Amino acid sequence: MRVFVTGATGVIGSAVVPELIKAGHQVLGLARSEAAAASLAAAGAQVHRGSLDDLDSLRSAAAASDGVIHLAFVHDFVADHEGIFSDYEGAVRRDLHAVQTIGAALEGSGKPFVVTSGTVMLTFFLPPGRLGTEKDVADAGSVAPRLASENVALALSQRGVRSSIVRLSPSVHDKRRGGFTEILIAIAREKGVSGYVGDGSNRWPTVHRLDAARLFRLALEKAPAGSVLHGVGEEGVPTRTIAEVIGRHLDLPVVSISPEDAGKHFRWLGPFSSIDNPTSSALTRELLGWQPVHPTLIQDLEDGHFF
Repeated sequence: MRVFVTGATGVIGSAVVPELIKAGHQVLGLARSEAAAASLAAAGAQVHRGSLDDLDSLRSAAAASDGVIHLAFVHDFVADHEGIFSDYEGAVRRDLHAVQTIGAALEGSGKPFVVTSGTVMLTFFLPPGRLGTEKDVADAGSVAPRLASENVALALSQRGVRSSIVRLSPSVHDKRRGGFTEILIAIAREKGVSGYVGDGSNRWPTVHRLDAARLFRLALEKAPAGSVLHGVGEEGVPTRTIAEVIGRHLDLPVVSISPEDAGKHFRWLGPFSSIDNPTSSALTRELLGWQPVHPTLIQDLEDGHFF
């Protein structure tokens, strides 16, 4: 299968590309810079120059491919000292336009289209603390960030596209990358304390980067149209547990941050620092035969490479 991959040189994409090639697929990767193009070529992929803002480029690449995995998300927005994003809405809008454009190019083809979202989206419409499952889908009129892209992707299943959604954990990790956790480490170094919000009982689901890459391949190959899939290896690790490991390795005190001070302490991560996001992947595992086999987040942290 010739697969068009956006975000092909990102943290997830750089694992998805070799996963696809190893399985016998050809990869056409989106590149917006010379460095990205060189990285893709070195990995054995073909290069398609363009960006999420170049909708004609997205349209042509999707039409020329046998399937699409959409991983890219523009992270050029910034946050002020209180953790308020300056143009997150713009990034969300770009993502929605990309999904709409690629979906239109694939309409009626029966080709697979895998769209990336996050388990954090569940916190916008589920009761606090309730275990999220793949059956949980927001109302079509939801205006919460990125949920519009989810709903557009699901609607494509009624228009001749084998679309599916992969909701990733907030911590996609390996020995050197940790998603939200990597940011917590940087903040702890800067602040001189390893913090968590309140009593730290709120939970973040996690998944190893290589397990996530395999899930994207399986979704491309066999996920039924309209599938919602969860990239979750662990249903929820308490944030206090994460903070304690960070504090021990950095030899820093582990402290509670009040909810009122979370934005100031964690900056752009502030809105996410206190979320309780327990999430199941049981239905995903049953549907696709996906089983996470790589180390857990705490195992990767304890290995010490982050520190």
